[in-house]
Formats: sequence, structure tokens, C-alpha cells
Amino acid sequence: MDTGTAGPARKADSRLSTAIAIARLIGIMGIVYVHAWTGRTAEELAAVAFTWQAVLRTVLGEIFGRSAVPLLGMISGWLVVSTATRRGYGPFLLGKARTILLPMLLWNAIAIVLVGAAAIFGDLKAPTPSSIGWTLNELVPIAHANDINVQMPFLRDLFVCMMLAPVLARASSIWLALVALIVVVWSVSGVHVPLLLRPQILLFFTAGIAARRFGVAEKVAGWPVARCALPFVVLIAPRLWTALLGNAFFDAHPHVMAAFDILFRLASAMLFWRLAWALAGSSVAERLRGIERYGFLAFCDHLVLLWLFGPMIGLATGALGAGLYPAYLLVQPLLVLGVTVVLGRGLMTVSPAVARVLSGGRLGR
Repeated sequence: MDTGTAGPARKADSRLSTAIAIARLIGIMGIVYVHAWTGRTAEELAAVAFTWQAVLRTVLGEIFGRSAVPLLGMISGWLVVSTATRRGYGPFLLGKARTILLPMLLWNAIAIVLVGAAAIFGDLKAPTPSSIGWTLNELVPIAHANDINVQMPFLRDLFVCMMLAPVLARASSIWLALVALIVVVWSVSGVHVPLLLRPQILLFFTAGIAARRFGVAEKVAGWPVARCALPFVVLIAPRLWTALLGNAFFDAHPHVMAAFDILFRLASAMLFWRLAWALAGSSVAERLRGIERYGFLAFCDHLVLLWLFGPMIGLATGALGAGLYPAYLLVQPLLVLGVTVVLGRGLMTVSPAVARVLSGGRLGR
């Protein structure tokens, strides 16, 4: 019998799905700001840390980039519940290997070849293969993060989380809380265990599973934007100050900063989830959802694009400190997204199978 609730329920589910897609797009575009081309070495950036352009770069990276890992990790945990509890372990893990591990491996190989060739045969100042061990770790980051595709440890750690997902999705709430507590202690302690290069990812992944169990996403979506923004506003000033002080401050207070980083990332994720929900009810929702299908491809290819084309565009704009650089900095995520859309459509035209593999199954169907 139709009770009259089916339509509103479907509408709510559609908005939730759209909000998730938009949140993923926001997170991935935020990562581009973290990795934005500057034309400066790390030493040069440290020397000009308090100039207004360097502050602008830090503000963009901290505001938009710090939400990316928790947003993407929690969304992955939220989404995995249905498949992890419904499919057998073997087929589930095989599917995740196709959509996470295989694209990671292929894009890392592409990065080594293209960026390495530009560094060896051109003027690009970039890492090049120095040993078999370096090359293997660059393909599959095991001991430490990549030197070229520095974002790829997220996919590596996400796959480890997927290996645990069928157990976590069925675990009691007490066990989920215990896992989260262990990961918090692990993250704050700074102990390096190669099982996870960034243990925070498991924390946010577990939080996503819990969020689905307790309807947290829907509850936060119903809060006023001001309430969601308040923790972020309180924490952003000390976060920016410590980021501007650089690695020396972090090294002097590693445990405090690790704990603070978790709180700030969670506050960022809550705010941007609420903004994604608002956008999901706006006139641009469907357009953003259509663009999001290229998001995973942008996550994988953006550093290759920045390595190869960042310096070329920088010849016209100048490096950080030049007059045109701020405009270039602001549009870098849009440039990456635009090139990625063109690349994705080209791949779908030439070979839908290749497009499907390189996009983790998002394109080519």
C-alpha cells in the first residue's frame, strides 16, 4: 500500500547521494590546492612563509585541503557498508582491487614514465628513478609515501581499510569505538607501522561506518550552517598560525599537533559536508554531480598534470611572489578539472575499457 512517503524518501535518498558526490568533488579539488605548483623549493617557501602570497596558499590548502582526507575516508566508510555486508569476501576484495589498487599502480607507472622522462630529457626539476627499491615503492608505496604522486598513499591505505571493511561493518559499536581509539593513539604517538602510512585514514573510514549506522550524515545535514562552521572557525586561526610556522614547530610539538590535526580535520569535514548538502539542493546540483564522475580521475592525474604543465604555465604567470601568480594559484583546481574532463572524454572515445580502468570504474560504461 502506498502511504505517500515513498516519494519524499526517494527524494531524500537522491539528495543524499548527490551530496556525497559533491562532497567528494570538493575534497578532491581541495587536494589540488595542497599540491599546487609554486615554482619554489621547500627552502624557498619556508623563507617567504609570511608573505601575503604564501599566506594565501597556506589558507587555501588548510581550508580546502584539510577536509579532503576525512571527507573522502568517511564517505568511503559510509558507502562500503552495503557491499561489505552483502558480498562474499573474495569478490568484494577483488572488486576493490580493480577500482583502487589497479588505477593506483597504473597512474604511478604513468607518473614515473612521464615525469621521469621530463626530468631526464628536459629541464623539469622532479624525482627520477634512482634504484629498483625507489621504483618499486613509487609503484606501490609500501615503506613511505611516493615522491611524485604524493597523494597515492591514500589509495594504498584505503585498500587496507577495505580489507578490514567486512569485519568493521559487522562489528558492534563498542568494537568500532575501540578500533577508533587505537587508531587515535597510533596517530598521536607518531609510531610508524607500515600497515598504514597514514593511520588517520582508518580512523575516518571507521567513523564513516559509524556515521551510517547512527544516521550522523542526515543529522548534520539538518543543522544550521553556522553550527557546523563554529568548530572550524574556532580552530582555523591556530591551525593557520602553526602551518605558517612550518615544520620546526610541528617537530617541536609532534603529539599535540597530531591530536589537534585530527580535531581540525573532523571540524573541516563536518563543515564541508554541510556545504555539500546545501549545494545538493541547489540549481547547480546536477551539473556538479555530472562533473564528479571525473573526480577520481582528477585525484589520480592531478600531480602528473601539475608536474608537467605547472612550470609551463608558470613561465607566463611567474612563480610564487610574482604579480600574476595569485590568479594562477586560485584557478589551478579548475584547470586540473578541465584538462581531466577532456582527458576522460578522450579516453572514452578511444578506448572505453582503458577509461574504465584508469578512472576506477567511474567512466567508460
